[in-house]
Amino acid sequence: MSLLAKLVVYSLLASSVVCLQFPFKLPFFKQKEELLIENQLTAPVTPTIAIVGAGAAGSSAAFWISKAKERFGIDVEIDVYERASYVGGRSTIVYPYNDTTLAPMELGASIFVDANKNLMRAAKEFNLTLKDFIDEFADTGLWDGQKFNIVLNEGTYSKSWWTTLKVLWRYGYSAPMKTQSVVKNMIADYISLYTAASPRWDDIAGLVERMNWTDFVNSTTLEYLSSKGIAEKWSREMVEAATRVNYGQDVDKIHALEGACSLAATGASAVRDGNFLIFENFLNRSGANVYLNTEVRDILRVPASSRWIIHTTSGSRIYNAIILAAPFHQTNITVPSDLSELIPPQPYVRLHVTLLTTKSESTNPAYFGLSPDEKIPKVILTTHEGVRNGGVEPEFNSISVHGQIQKVPGSADEDPEWKVKIFSKERVSDEWLEKVFGKVGWVYRKEWDAYPVLPPTTKFPPVRLDQGFYYVNAFEPFISTMETETIASRNVVDLLLHEEFGSGICGSQLSGPETGEGDASRDEGSEDFVLGWDC
Repeated sequence: MSLLAKLVVYSLLASSVVCLQFPFKLPFFKQKEELLIENQLTAPVTPTIAIVGAGAAGSSAAFWISKAKERFGIDVEIDVYERASYVGGRSTIVYPYNDTTLAPMELGASIFVDANKNLMRAAKEFNLTLKDFIDEFADTGLWDGQKFNIVLNEGTYSKSWWTTLKVLWRYGYSAPMKTQSVVKNMIADYISLYTAASPRWDDIAGLVERMNWTDFVNSTTLEYLSSKGIAEKWSREMVEAATRVNYGQDVDKIHALEGACSLAATGASAVRDGNFLIFENFLNRSGANVYLNTEVRDILRVPASSRWIIHTTSGSRIYNAIILAAPFHQTNITVPSDLSELIPPQPYVRLHVTLLTTKSESTNPAYFGLSPDEKIPKVILTTHEGVRNGGVEPEFNSISVHGQIQKVPGSADEDPEWKVKIFSKERVSDEWLEKVFGKVGWVYRKEWDAYPVLPPTTKFPPVRLDQGFYYVNAFEPFISTMETETIASRNVVDLLLHEEFGSGICGSQLSGPETGEGDASRDEGSEDFVLGWDC
């Protein structure tokens, strides 16, 4: 259907009665849609930008725009549309027993790490309390569907040495050390994205070449590590445990860059009261108008103009620019066909998340074929290696016990309960939970498209779909994390503001800041310097 036809259809739907059709237009018979376009195009209004999606990408995009407004006086109004009832996208929390006096549990994106400078900086700037995960991963076992391949016990000095010996005995010295080197070098390159010299890109493939990451994204994790002389046994077990818990994908499927990201867990942290608070703060401090429970239906070109019109469940408005900050094919938004053809379908991993409480401090040894006195690790990760060797698929991707519920003294039931999170490919039944944990108290289930499927690739959607129309999630087939969404949105905002206003977040140059605005205590050469915050 052509653009003109679409506008006519909308005007017909918007009118209560249409009795006559004229072969020519009369001014006083203009349709509602035409009047909307005419009034908004001719009225001397402040330039407007629409952001579709209020997750990590959309909320940070609004925040980056506000930084440019503060520094350079760019006069622009921001509208953020979110079809859900909350801010945060795949970062959201629930309370055990729906009791807000208890500590919340993350239902989606759970952690960020030291190398994630935007989220770490935001938590600090917004005075959010962080918690670390050192103790929660003290005891970890690797399950292949039939047996534990290895159990890693940390905590005491003797246990730590025993764990080291077990790793060396099973995998040797070379594989862990070479993998550590790969991850360290990747992080060193990645950190350049926070420097004043960070590139701006409208083509992800070009960024891949500039970062010298072609081999990373062109190979599976298994292929890449093998090319570096790393033993396949290590990759198929230890590395795969990381890719399965973080992305629900095996090492012979997921590309090597995301595989390396799965292993970059130094300084793993989370906001104590929920990571979504970072994204709420982004929006609160941006001054944006936020429309929750509002679904965007169409994004169309305005005829004879460089502007765009958005139709939502609550109305229509014309914008100077659009930032699509959600996976396009999940939004069901209609855009001009020449643009939709630019965005290839992006499959996602369908993940079942099960949160529960139980009075059992650990899982039932009998489920794992062990004797009742055997101690089961608090964190159980999995590998597909058992299936490769003719065994059975693990019934879950991961099980992790997250400490006790801190109940209010004097409550009716003060017996300790432990919080548990399960990731699985299929729904786990109540009967299965009882078999694995015994008596279960509270249960909460969520099924969603948690991560993009990330095979090796050389093709990515365009960042700039058209003049004034940008797509943040073009970055997701490259790297998909909360943090990288904030980096991708910073890039998009910089490109858009230069296109529309001739000045970006850090000035009029597309590469490197040219202003002293920002935190004067952090110069461009400082390790604490973070592009966008300190320029």
